[in-house]
Amino acid sequence: MKQIFTLLLCSIAFTAFSQIRGTVTDDTKLPLPYVSVMIENTYNGTSANEQGQYELNITKPGQYTIVFQYIGYKTKKITVNIDKFPFTQNAQLSEETLILNEVVVNGKDNPANELIRNAIKSKKANSARTARFTADFYSRGIFKLKDMPKKIFGAEVGDMDGMLDSTGTGILYLSETVSKLTFEKPNNLKERIIASKISGNDNGFSYNTALATRYDFYDNTIRFGMNMVSPIADNAFNYYKYKLEGNFTDDSNQIINKIKVIARRDNEPVFEGYIYIVENTWAIYAVDLDIKGYRVKQEFMDTMKLVQNFSYNENNKIWSKSTQNLEFTAGAFGIKFNGKFSYVYTNYDFKESFDKKTFTNEIVSFEDNSNKKDDAYWSTNRQVPLTEEESRDYVKKDSIFKVRNSQTYLDSVDNKRNKFHLLDPIRGYHYRNSFAKKSFNYDGLINLTSISFNTVQGWNLNSGFNFRSWKGEEKGKYTAASATFNYGFAEDRLRIKADYTHRFNNQNYAFVSVSGGSTVAQFNPEEPISKFINSVSTLFFKDNYMKLYNKEFAGITYGRDVLNGVNVMGRVEYQQRKPLTNNTDYVLLKQDDLYTSNNPQDPFSDAPAFATHHLTKATLSARISFGNKYITRPDGKINLRNQNYPTVYLNYEHAFAASEKDYEFQLLSSRVTYEVTAGNKGSFSFNLKGGKFVNGDNISFIDYKHFNGNQTHVGTEERYLNVFNLLPYYAASTNDSYFETHAEYDDNGFIMNKIPLLNLLKTKLILGFHNLAVPDRSPYQEFSVGLDNLGFGKFRLFRIDYVRSYQNGYQGDGVVFGLKLLNILK
Repeated sequence: MKQIFTLLLCSIAFTAFSQIRGTVTDDTKLPLPYVSVMIENTYNGTSANEQGQYELNITKPGQYTIVFQYIGYKTKKITVNIDKFPFTQNAQLSEETLILNEVVVNGKDNPANELIRNAIKSKKANSARTARFTADFYSRGIFKLKDMPKKIFGAEVGDMDGMLDSTGTGILYLSETVSKLTFEKPNNLKERIIASKISGNDNGFSYNTALATRYDFYDNTIRFGMNMVSPIADNAFNYYKYKLEGNFTDDSNQIINKIKVIARRDNEPVFEGYIYIVENTWAIYAVDLDIKGYRVKQEFMDTMKLVQNFSYNENNKIWSKSTQNLEFTAGAFGIKFNGKFSYVYTNYDFKESFDKKTFTNEIVSFEDNSNKKDDAYWSTNRQVPLTEEESRDYVKKDSIFKVRNSQTYLDSVDNKRNKFHLLDPIRGYHYRNSFAKKSFNYDGLINLTSISFNTVQGWNLNSGFNFRSWKGEEKGKYTAASATFNYGFAEDRLRIKADYTHRFNNQNYAFVSVSGGSTVAQFNPEEPISKFINSVSTLFFKDNYMKLYNKEFAGITYGRDVLNGVNVMGRVEYQQRKPLTNNTDYVLLKQDDLYTSNNPQDPFSDAPAFATHHLTKATLSARISFGNKYITRPDGKINLRNQNYPTVYLNYEHAFAASEKDYEFQLLSSRVTYEVTAGNKGSFSFNLKGGKFVNGDNISFIDYKHFNGNQTHVGTEERYLNVFNLLPYYAASTNDSYFETHAEYDDNGFIMNKIPLLNLLKTKLILGFHNLAVPDRSPYQEFSVGLDNLGFGKFRLFRIDYVRSYQNGYQGDGVVFGLKLLNILK
């Protein structure tokens, strides 16, 4: 009854605050979704929702001409005289009659090609007409889930906080924003969020912004995860064929040409559908294009549809984008979901120029209390009316939110979940106080996910405790503490380490962390070989590449952003190091082979790798992102790296207070990463690393600079920009100076999509180069060629590379199998 009453109030509010409202239908009285509705020769407009309902905000009585525009239908103008509000005006649109003049098609060209050529020639001028503007912006996003199973991998899904009904269907996410835009091409943006609303979260701030909605077909490429070729790009004829379906005359007596866009090759990053071009000015009238998931290497996405409508203003002769709708369907494992985003641009004010201080690195900000707007505000300022389903979702989720965030409800749920069972000491126990925002977790005596094997510890596994408090999470504040117990059966030794972390906020991300205890550590702190890969390599091939030592330590870390794009972190840590030796020769296969020792410098000697010692290390590091952009939200700051600039990392390490003076040293090091995207022709990425030791002649081998080699022929990363795929793990370690170069070219299908038969694989070509220079050693180099995005259907988790290495000539070659799924096991 309460929900019915609330829906009634919403209906009354809709009636009271909608100035001009109505429904748009076709000739059969079926509603037409997403019709553009404008006041003639103004930028006051809106869009109908998927049920054909619209509401147009007019504040003064008088005579108005309303323009209804919809792709494939005749534009309709209705002049109304309004003396009181609300005012209802329905509209019925008829399908557009296309006229196709008799033409001669000679096989080499067709009339559509000439239209596209004119559009390409004129796109710079047409783009410049809307290069700078301010506007009001409204967006709404919704995600729906269908066919959600009761369990996933044995875990109960539940109703997901009231989102799903008994059939596994429901709205996962519904939100709206109202904002003011200031924009200058190509990418200067300033957006001020006026109002933000999320279904089921009274305190939430929507992530819907104009930042990721700029799809400009006057550009050569449009970014959808990867760069897609515009149908009117400079090189569009290399990717598309065109067919003129016909033309019609719009309400301004301008001839509009409907052109079908056809992909020349199926697997390339291209659109399919229709583009509408205005005769003589060659401006875009509308686009109605589909994006296939496999064409943008988003295999789980089936199809995305992008529709843009442009309106014409007789006063300034400008065609400007009035509405944009984006719909997609996706799914995997039998789960299906779809999403829909609607965008409306109103009240344009086109500018000749902006003041130099108009645009800063802050691109999105929120007004105070933007998430506290009442129903009256939304009824007045919502550009696209809610559908019945969306109205019900707001009512339902708001009620559920209040109930499920009450202490009574949270305590009742926690009491059920927190019940102690007889087997909990073995399999683990989880306690949660949701209202107080605290949790405690015990991993259990047998934590099967932690089991691994190495020759020092043999079989080993972890257990432990962790505590977390997230009170103040709306500001990014949390506290976490944990203790990990690791037991090695062959070594018959228990090691314990503890960690404590407190983050202060989500604005500068300041945090402090304290840790200490005993652990086994790889000589290379970057841990180039994972526990899982090492376990398989050791047990099945008797290749024990992981070399370990015992580290007892205590340290403290503090870090934060100190400037926009500059993050610094400092750590002081005391370490006591002890050598370890093999304690088992257990193996599943290759019983006759022998394990190498745990000494990385002499794998065939059982002598200790180093003498027991201790020292203290102080480390100061900085990450600098040039031209860093950011979003300022009440619940945190979101940093956005500027793709036009590299990221620089600086590091200073000082070892002191050692048990032997010779072990003390200083290390200066730096790293530069950068990625350059060449339109739709792929991307080039590199990672440059260099450093220099001071007083490093007699330091412990642990403190040498070790390089990320790979002797397993298995890759686990998305990119090989921090690894030498044929280099033995400790063959080039140095205590002097070093310089590394890692580079990859990813064609994103640019080359592979054009090769017959191979293009059926839907893969990407990867070219790699790696170089390592250290004193007293000839430069080591690797060259590689590979295929990425290999797999079956939607699951493309594999990569394969052929690698050749050189050092004073050819050294060897090999094949590296990339299993990106294993990255989570590192």
